[in-house]
Amino acid sequence: MEEELRNLIKVWISVLISTSYCYYISAKLPKGFLRLLSILPIFITFLLLPLLLSSVHFCAISSFFFTWLANFKLLLFAFDQEPLSPLPSNLSRFFCFSCFPIKTNIRNPSSNRIYNKPISKWVLAIKILIFSFILHVYSNNYDSDLSQSAFLALFIIHVYLEAELILVFVRALLSTLLGCDLEPVFNEPYLATSLQDFWSRRWNLMVPAVLRPAVHIPVQRFTAPLLGLQWAFSAGMLATFLVSGLMHELIYFYIIRKPPTWEVTCFFLLHGVVTSAEIAIKRMRWLPPPHKAVSGLAVAAFVLVTAGWLFYPQVLRNDVHKRVISECLLVTDVVKNKLSLF
Repeated sequence: MEEELRNLIKVWISVLISTSYCYYISAKLPKGFLRLLSILPIFITFLLLPLLLSSVHFCAISSFFFTWLANFKLLLFAFDQEPLSPLPSNLSRFFCFSCFPIKTNIRNPSSNRIYNKPISKWVLAIKILIFSFILHVYSNNYDSDLSQSAFLALFIIHVYLEAELILVFVRALLSTLLGCDLEPVFNEPYLATSLQDFWSRRWNLMVPAVLRPAVHIPVQRFTAPLLGLQWAFSAGMLATFLVSGLMHELIYFYIIRKPPTWEVTCFFLLHGVVTSAEIAIKRMRWLPPPHKAVSGLAVAAFVLVTAGWLFYPQVLRNDVHKRVISECLLVTDVVKNKLSLF
């Protein structure tokens, strides 16, 4: 563990040096190819950094923050696009907005959108209790007490809750340090009434916020003269889901250190196709929209079944779930030991 912590410190120091270079040197260059060329070594650095780590949590978080989000944000920065343009006022803000899944919350009083509302304290408390209960189940011989399907359902809930709680903590900490209101990363995805609602407005909102300008819009503009506006929109959406799948494959590679099986890419391509079909059917208005309760249950069932079929098999085959659980229980034991000293 001490060696892993030393490697984690090396990773963060490397990231700080890299973002400092982008802020003080690359930002002075004209936007476009020349600035992109100057950032190319940083792209490669961020691709290699997760290989220094072996912990599932450290590796997954670092690859998501740096290899995925930071690289795509810097790609947009090379062409003077948000969220790093206009250039933040100081290095600390540039570092935070580059390397963390955060975005300034711009409130519009005339808008009816509810997707930027922060999580309720009561809802947060309930999620913490559920997550604590899951950890308690893990500590009591879950291997023998739970069937495979029951464990898979529990582990899917665990992954969602842990991801949200980590990102809520990051958002709260950075919001205090930066002195600004930040958008929440999750927006109660279990309340989604369509796949479009789930992926674009509720689940891990920093990913669509980055992939939309980096992938969806360029592909849509390129294919519009050839396919027409509606088909170009679908092409941009499929390209976005494809890139998301490939980035998840990369994160899996960092964690498992084995060649990809492409199951995760198939998961995202399947969701891209079904989401595109869903949007097309809505536009045609052949059928009246179903009740929200019915559509919500259908979305939840589709996401859970396809996740169990395509997203999680690699995790279970390579015993990643056991590593995740052992790391979580290790942290809880450390916290208990520290609290027992008071």
